[in-house]
Amino acid sequence: MKPFTALTLFAGIIALASADNYACHSNVTVGCSNSASTPVVCHSRYGGIENVESTIQSYINLNLHKSYQYLLLSSFYNSYQKNRPGFNKLYRDLSDRSFDDAIDLIKHVTRRGGQVDFRAISQHPNSIAQSRLKLEEDELHSLGIALDIEKTLTADAGHVHYQSTHGRPHDPQTAHYIEEKFLHKQADSVRKVSGFVNDLSKIMNQPDPSLGIYLFDQYLEKQ
Repeated sequence: MKPFTALTLFAGIIALASADNYACHSNVTVGCSNSASTPVVCHSRYGGIENVESTIQSYINLNLHKSYQYLLLSSFYNSYQKNRPGFNKLYRDLSDRSFDDAIDLIKHVTRRGGQVDFRAISQHPNSIAQSRLKLEEDELHSLGIALDIEKTLTADAGHVHYQSTHGRPHDPQTAHYIEEKFLHKQADSVRKVSGFVNDLSKIMNQPDPSLGIYLFDQYLEKQ
């Protein structure tokens, strides 16, 4: 009796699995058809990506905008008048990082079945076309600008994380991605740049800070 019961149960499981497989196959076949009247269901969108996609779009734009600002600062300190290779290197590295972060965010959106609207980037108030940056600042004030940029990037990463966890439905995969890729790194960056600001402010308070600024620039070049 037991072998018969086991065989019946096994056959039932196989039948259910087969039915599920055929049902899935049928749905995929219909959903992926090229008919204009058929709703598209063959995509990688799931969870709460709709609730956070526009926020990620804004964060992409912010990273591109800040990358451009850092590039301006880098070029300014690379001129023959300023000749600060250490500051040039610092701001070029930060520019490259923000640009790479924007590319990574674009990949995240497309991986989740979304699209990035580059027209929105060009029309956004924080777009590159709208960028305004005073380049007449000295080294200390330029570091103050960098610290403000890093805190802005950190705050916006936190906003994306908040939207991912508090939206309904929430999107845990995006929340984990932002936490792993951005929040930890931004905390380290804010700490590093704030340290530079405090160190250089002590040097600038000296009667003749020119040698100290030169040595500080050499220190940045070796980082």
